[in-house]
Amino acid sequence: MRLLVTPSFVRATKRLHAPQKLELDAALRAISANPSLGEAKVGDLAGIRVYKFRLSNQLCLLAYRVVDAQSLKLLTLGSHENFYRDLKRSDS
Repeated sequence: MRLLVTPSFVRATKRLHAPQKLELDAALRAISANPSLGEAKVGDLAGIRVYKFRLSNQLCLLAYRVVDAQSLKLLTLGSHENFYRDLKRSDS
């Protein structure tokens, strides 16, 4: 599966430490194996899926969009605080 990234996703991953990046890689492997794993959003965020996982014992949300059968677009990554507000603003 091909993973496309947005600039906001790249910025969020730059702040992670090495062990956290390993946990993120495991979450990305799970999503690429089963794209319907995340929760589908409705309304303003229709077409976006959000996958929740633990990152250093803290709940982390990963927003992505299924582009086609072989591509996922990773939108953003972060904690729940202001996550959906920022996602609506960027909505790329």
